[in-house]
Amino acid sequence: MGKISGVIGNSMTPLKLVRRAIRPMGKTLQAMMRWRRFSFDEAPPIFGNSKPKSGSHLLLQILNGFTRIMPYKYVEAEPVRTITKDGRRKTEKEVLDALIRIPRGVIGWGYVDATPENASFLTLRQTRGTASTGRVNYFIYRDPRDMLVSQVFFATDMHEEHGMHEYYNSLPDFNARLNVAITGIDRDGLKMVSVKQRYEGVFQWLEQKNVMCLRFEDLINNRDATLLAMLDEVEKTGYKIPTPREKALPILIEAIQPKKSHTFRSGKTGGWKEHFNKEHKKLFKDVAGDLLVRLGYEKDDGW
Repeated sequence: MGKISGVIGNSMTPLKLVRRAIRPMGKTLQAMMRWRRFSFDEAPPIFGNSKPKSGSHLLLQILNGFTRIMPYKYVEAEPVRTITKDGRRKTEKEVLDALIRIPRGVIGWGYVDATPENASFLTLRQTRGTASTGRVNYFIYRDPRDMLVSQVFFATDMHEEHGMHEYYNSLPDFNARLNVAITGIDRDGLKMVSVKQRYEGVFQWLEQKNVMCLRFEDLINNRDATLLAMLDEVEKTGYKIPTPREKALPILIEAIQPKKSHTFRSGKTGGWKEHFNKEHKKLFKDVAGDLLVRLGYEKDDGW
């Protein structure tokens, strides 16, 4: 995403700012009472990461469920972003500083690129016996076709301050908007990369060690096994989750409530089939090449 297409508005009232400022204190007190402790240094640091419109809020709900089965204070309210609320791209140092500032005992999340600095900070682990200590990292990604459809609906109908909102609404219909989402745009002050370029950052995380990469589709269609694998990833650090699996799994399932997300639209997989016509398919293949095959979503280009 370029500068304009990444703009996020800031319309917070003073009351909301006050509530946000005192939220960590209240959440910490709740955690202290729930877990009957003052220190939250035992469980390993956790960071949940994603590309926009790829399942970040589903992951966020699961991470909030983690605070009910492991001693964490809370999940950070604000994600770590590479774009500021006024549309400026942050420097690498600003992003890294934001990651470093996440307090111990607090679960962080965001939309962070796999720069050498970020990857080094997030994935560094040390081996102790049969376990490795360090941060637990989750990165969620999604079928690019579903991601594009979600992005178009979100920018057009759900988020008036999105950088593409006005332009998408200036186009005659959804078909034209999806064309632009596939190819990207760079003119008249608008810049949005193509679908192929968007997923370059996904592959960078897929290549990283000590990052559990999750498919959005697996969390929907193979939910229980994927959630249990996420808990196993925590225990690879040598930490023992205090809540037994038979109790932890229902808690995490209960935490997953897509309709409570302000970005929720359909929450299903394969919805792209209802929106991609023959022209969209051809354009996607021309622009993205073997992207779907490399990601494992298709065996060839015969879809």
